Amino acid sequence: MRPGIDLAGKRVLVVGLARTGLVTSLFSAGYGSTVTATDEKPEAQLAEEAARLRAAGVTVELGGHRPEIFLDQDLIVVSPGVPAKLPQLEAARMRGIPVWSEVELAWRLLRGKLIAITGSNGKTTTTSLVAHILKTANIPTLVGGNIGVPLLALVESSMDTTVTVAEISSFQLETMEAFRPEIGVLLNITPDHLDRHASFEEYARAKMRMFENQLDRDAAVLNADDPEITRRMPSRGHIYWFSRQKRVAEGAFLRDDQVIFRINGMEVALARREDIPLRGEHNVENVLAACAAAYLAGANPESIANGVKTFQGVEHRLEFVAEVGGVNFYNDSKATNVDATVKALEAFPGPLILILGGKDKGSPYTPLARLLQQRARLALVIGAAAEKISAELGDAVAIEQVGTMDRAVRTAFERAKPGETVLLAPACSSFDQFENYEHRGRVFKELVAKLEKKSAAGASTQKGFDDAT
Repeated sequence: MRPGIDLAGKRVLVVGLARTGLVTSLFSAGYGSTVTATDEKPEAQLAEEAARLRAAGVTVELGGHRPEIFLDQDLIVVSPGVPAKLPQLEAARMRGIPVWSEVELAWRLLRGKLIAITGSNGKTTTTSLVAHILKTANIPTLVGGNIGVPLLALVESSMDTTVTVAEISSFQLETMEAFRPEIGVLLNITPDHLDRHASFEEYARAKMRMFENQLDRDAAVLNADDPEITRRMPSRGHIYWFSRQKRVAEGAFLRDDQVIFRINGMEVALARREDIPLRGEHNVENVLAACAAAYLAGANPESIANGVKTFQGVEHRLEFVAEVGGVNFYNDSKATNVDATVKALEAFPGPLILILGGKDKGSPYTPLARLLQQRARLALVIGAAAEKISAELGDAVAIEQVGTMDRAVRTAFERAKPGETVLLAPACSSFDQFENYEHRGRVFKELVAKLEKKSAAGASTQKGFDDAT
């Protein structure tokens, strides 16, 4: 049974007023808390949010975090974008004030079973696929977390029969206390967010916190092919593995192009590899993990097979955009770290023109060199990390610093030959030029749509000329 929390009469401070902070503030106020919301951004940038919060009785402080307001609270809830080691938060902890993520608060109030999915890459695809499979199996399903809908927004809709599927980030796991998913999934651990975490080891520890409070009856679904995971096996929860390289004692694996799930010495076929609609071997791993989680949550094999076959993929994840003049454009804006870009490159035989760059996250770009030599003939670099990327990749591939997405798309189309692929897989965060990776992906798709329209108009003009002659 979850510990719960009675918010009525409590003094709650919400730090950070992006989407999660806004929902947390309104939720807490609605349950009778005295809520203060604070953000470093000035009023001019958060006028709409501030007006909505004040109308709900929330005290709003903008333009900075006053230390004294952190010390007069019963609970502090931090948004994912707020560093967990903020000095004001550390001072509050010294006073014994709980500092939680929104996920910790939501978990205490959610009803039903929780499947929580984390990893450096593949979280959104796997979360979406698990939810799709469960819905195919007619299991009441809610989806949220880091995928776009804060978990608190799902509390009122949850029931004892509900399965909530949540994407969870390392930032959210940093500030958990009792959080315990009935099914926890860890896809992989590769260097990421080293601009926020002090080291790779600290980042990996945050990921492993997913399983810290699990009981023996809970399930930990882990990637048997990832050495960073196998050497950090959790001590709690019943471990189920997934692997595309070998048979596992318990969990999901491939045999004769079938996804097999093994449990208690018995094996059941869940899906066929040829029915997986997603590009790339990394997505085979995501499917294995999703099948394992869905089966453990009660989905039957037929529904799992149908769910895998009918899954349409997720926007901004190796998303086919258009073919323009014989050139294929793919949007993988969600490739926000180097390992994700490696996986994107591996999904295409080449030849490729790669668009990469953005805000640097502290990881080296040298792991891209070998694949760029093999599969790309040109890299177009944008954003703040352009100089670092160019320096570290050296002569692995021809590199041009083009600055903006607009110039990158135009240059790529000018240089590409029919049959080639232009791939946006930035290996960086988007915050230097865009609001988020979704905004970056939408801009890319809009630019490609303009190319497509211009190309079609040109073809129509040429056809009219041919008809006239």
